[in-house]
Amino acid sequence: MSDAALSHDNHADDSAAELFGVVAEFGDAESILEAAGIAKAEGYTRMDAYTPFAVEDLDDALGMQPTRLGWVVLIMGITGALVGFFMQLYANASFYPLNIGGKPLNSWPNFIVITFEFTVLFSAFTAGLFMLGRNGLPRPYHSIFNTPGFENATRDRFFLCIEARDPKFDADEAHSFLESLEPLRVSKVEK
Repeated sequence: MSDAALSHDNHADDSAAELFGVVAEFGDAESILEAAGIAKAEGYTRMDAYTPFAVEDLDDALGMQPTRLGWVVLIMGITGALVGFFMQLYANASFYPLNIGGKPLNSWPNFIVITFEFTVLFSAFTAGLFMLGRNGLPRPYHSIFNTPGFENATRDRFFLCIEARDPKFDADEAHSFLESLEPLRVSKVEK
């Protein structure tokens, strides 16, 4: 390969490295759903959508995999129930046994409320912390905020971003591809 071709390839890599991606702005949910499906069919795999409300089937159109959060919360809920129950059993039957009115030391119906509360406590904290970690939060800055008009993503606009880390990404091709979907605006977003 010639030196000119190598320097051109390195320059293309540098310009792609400076870009976060190419973003298209749409005016309604049907348009972004259709655009995401077309982009997935075109072979783009690293893309994301930003919408003011949940759009049904958009996750499938973007090619996102289901989360394992439900299974993690279930396991931690069961763990919380067991911890709550056996903590009370240990406290009442072994550590500080009290024989009150001839009742058994393992009076499990009395343990139900605390067992339930531990289940909810473990599940809620797990769901919250797993969600924060999975979403990369807290994040005071994200490159997508550089998109012109992006503040409307919380009001009435829908944004589809093809990220520069996509294996198929070429800034000019992605820009012309998104233009062909007839959005309101297409922007290149820098990091």
